[in-house]
Amino acid sequence: MAQKCVHKGCGKMYTDPDEVCTYHPGPPVFHEGQKGWKCCKPRVLTFDEFLTIPPCTEGKHSTTDVPPEVEKKTGDAAAVEATNQSLASKLSEVPSNVPSRAPLTPQPAPTAPPPPPESEDDEPSLEIPDGKTCRRKGCHATYKKGQARSDDEQCVHHPGAPIFHEGSKGYSCCKRRVLEFDEFMRIEGCKTSPRHLFIGSGEDKKKSPSAEETLDTVRHDYYQTPSTVIASFFLKKIDSPKSTVKFQAQTMLLDLVTSDATPKRYKADVPLYGKIDPEKSTFKIFGTKLEVNLSKADGTGWPVLRSDDRLTGEILQVGRAGKV
Repeated sequence: MAQKCVHKGCGKMYTDPDEVCTYHPGPPVFHEGQKGWKCCKPRVLTFDEFLTIPPCTEGKHSTTDVPPEVEKKTGDAAAVEATNQSLASKLSEVPSNVPSRAPLTPQPAPTAPPPPPESEDDEPSLEIPDGKTCRRKGCHATYKKGQARSDDEQCVHHPGAPIFHEGSKGYSCCKRRVLEFDEFMRIEGCKTSPRHLFIGSGEDKKKSPSAEETLDTVRHDYYQTPSTVIASFFLKKIDSPKSTVKFQAQTMLLDLVTSDATPKRYKADVPLYGKIDPEKSTFKIFGTKLEVNLSKADGTGWPVLRSDDRLTGEILQVGRAGKV
């Protein structure tokens, strides 16, 4: 007799108790708009992305949900008690007339952009994989290869978005709210559609890259030594494999692309004040900036980094001052 595995991230019907089960042993984590599992690192913004996080642990299927064991803290109980008493005595010595700060008004967590509208029907020309679960929220029906499709499948699901607010969990399309995540996953759907939706139009497999945001300029700064000019171009999350930095005799060619969901691109030919040695010039990419080390060709001081920057009239002296 087929049984349904209750492991988080699995939920498959199985008959072989020795079949390999992939699941999440840890509880779900929802913090400041981010969603994920305590047992692994991926964090996403939307609930649909959360449901597609691949399980991180292999084991065997189960029909009982056994919670993870609570880690036991070891140590000298007497020493802990003494530390607590010491802290309590120090707190009692704090004067009571110290003015307190007004409580800060909590700021709402940023909300993720709404997902694109879901297709209502499966594309007939696409093959549905065996064991594929219905994509609609709240419906856990699975497809068996070769089964006949009809308008009598009765897909019971939630058309609204998940809502997590101050510990309560539910859907925007109905009123029921629960506290535990397992109870939330068992909330019965409030809408019935004739057919299940296993793969939709298949467009999720043909996603086009997000449009880029073009930057006209980025903040930069520099300092110099007698032989080099060290310049920084401040741009967060630069994607190293997709970005290029090239040096020419008196020009630096930058093509910087970020790894944001909507990538930013800064592309510019930077005219330099003085000539450099391209072979000896280097660069490094950090989390918040690009740093270039320009090797001066003639050792003269640079009053500005770019040749098109306005000269301030300031005379820069590089090196050690003589004795007076």
